[in-house]
Amino acid sequence: MSDLKKQATSMHKAASGLRTVGHHTAKPLQQFDAQSHDLDALGALGSLLGAKSEVEQGMTTLVKLTKALEEEWEAEAKLIGEVSDAFDLLDVLIAAAAQNKKG
Repeated sequence: MSDLKKQATSMHKAASGLRTVGHHTAKPLQQFDAQSHDLDALGALGSLLGAKSEVEQGMTTLVKLTKALEEEWEAEAKLIGEVSDAFDLLDVLIAAAAQNKKG
């Protein structure tokens, strides 16, 4: 197996892993987001200190950041996949050029 083929295979595996991140985080993220609007556990003390609002805002911000990170990972996965495909093609072209040179 050529070095380009090894690199392409490795990149393809990495891209596949990045693409599945959203599948693993969707349910926990949804639950986390739902809990940001139900902070009864803080009780009266939380309400008196204004902590409930701050915690809710912080949790909402974390949800938004996580979603943005997932979008970035999806874009990275796409790019890595495209580079992997290019390496595969380049490997085929190099092999064909070597065959033509011999023959």
